Amino acid sequence: MFVRKLKNRSGSLSVQVIQKVRGTYKVLKTVGCATTQRKTEELVNLAKQEIEKLSQQPILFESEADSTVEKVFASLHNASIRTVGPEITFGRIYDYIGFGVINESMFRHLVISRIAFPLSKLKTVDYLYRYEGKSLDIDAVYRFLDKLNSKLKPEVEQIAFAHTQKILNGTISVAFYDMTTLYFETSNEDDLRKTGFSKDGKHQCPQIYIGLLVGLGGYAIGYDIFEGNAYEGHTLIPFLEKMSKKFNLEKPVVIADSGLLSKSNITALEENGYEYILGARIKNENETIKSRILASKLTDGMTCSFSRGSNRRLIINHSKIRARKDAYNRSRGLKRLEDKVKRGRLTKANINNRGYNKYLKLEGDVTVYIDYEKYKHDASWDGLKGYVTNTKLTNAQVIENYGNLWHIERAFRMSKTDLRIRPIFHRLRHRIEAHICIAFTAYCIYKELERVLKLEKSTLSLQKAAEITHNMYQITYTLPDSRHIKSRLLQMDEQQSELYEIISKNF
Repeated sequence: MFVRKLKNRSGSLSVQVIQKVRGTYKVLKTVGCATTQRKTEELVNLAKQEIEKLSQQPILFESEADSTVEKVFASLHNASIRTVGPEITFGRIYDYIGFGVINESMFRHLVISRIAFPLSKLKTVDYLYRYEGKSLDIDAVYRFLDKLNSKLKPEVEQIAFAHTQKILNGTISVAFYDMTTLYFETSNEDDLRKTGFSKDGKHQCPQIYIGLLVGLGGYAIGYDIFEGNAYEGHTLIPFLEKMSKKFNLEKPVVIADSGLLSKSNITALEENGYEYILGARIKNENETIKSRILASKLTDGMTCSFSRGSNRRLIINHSKIRARKDAYNRSRGLKRLEDKVKRGRLTKANINNRGYNKYLKLEGDVTVYIDYEKYKHDASWDGLKGYVTNTKLTNAQVIENYGNLWHIERAFRMSKTDLRIRPIFHRLRHRIEAHICIAFTAYCIYKELERVLKLEKSTLSLQKAAEITHNMYQITYTLPDSRHIKSRLLQMDEQQSELYEIISKNF
């Protein structure tokens, strides 16, 4: 019996076990098909094992080579095998971006661990020791966190900004600003953690605000932390001025959602020489403007604009996809209200303009009912989206630039889910700030990995790429004669090999 590799019409190789019977060759078993050299070698080894089984001739004596291999494996122990995937992948990107100039190995470990295994600091220390053989003292970690923000944050932001400039070919013509809240599962407030309007719906929990500024594509520029009861609209100008001074940033076009739309913000932006594109609340316009908007009878892809004076204009766009989404959300909200009305769970206290409660009315002194006429009237606004701007960009350019705002929303989503920026297990201000600095650095690395995966047209998702690094191992062994200590990466599967090749090529 022998192994045969047969080339197929498709270009793949079939690996078969062949036996010669009375002068003719018979296929005993087709082990499988392969398209790569690595896969072919695996199938050939399986075919050889199959021949041993079929021949039913057990090997009575170990060869010298087998004996040597057995001795080598007998000398190995758990500490000989380490998880190196996170360091090989995220560590190289860390250095490539420029964070490697930060002469703090603990910072490196905490950042890479935040991407690979986003855990509490205590569990991170345990992970580093058990899987990577790095011994950190938890008290030393906390002492490091105490000085991290004041010592490293300016350097981290400068490195991140320089990398973003490089990615965007040295020009940051537009900048996207947004804020999110991070709540703490405690009832105690302090000078930073305060109760306020929560975007997570945790209004009873103390929280902090994080303001983030990114360029096109979601590449990080800088961030800041605000008290949990801060008014979102009052953070914009101080934040922009701080970032401009810090990075010597030419005044970019500022793009933000409707949460920052206020007369005071618009006036402040104009007085400070900023051009802007802000999401508009078109239903809050005066009756004249609202009538003109509805009279335009826009259909899919159509746009109109209205002068707002002082070089400002209101742009209105209609999207069929947005219209379907608006109609679906209204219908779902109405059904929820109808269920609550039937069960008698609504009272006078529910009569407000929050969400779909705007469709509720009070009949007499005690009866709450749904105003279906108001519900039907709202259908005329389905699909309409407004933008306020003082730029000289065309309507289409304004809409296109605002459309990139999803990158910053995705940045917050990635931080909260993939990097698990919360729960935050700290209560001291400087440790909370240090935790955010680590997460910001991790986001920069994560974003760069996303860029090269897309560049290389990889089928790997970000989440999958991070996951498969967990099982990329390195073995350390001692040569029996020379006593030299060597290390070698263990064989990787196809996805791990793909990721390793992408990292090696780009970093």
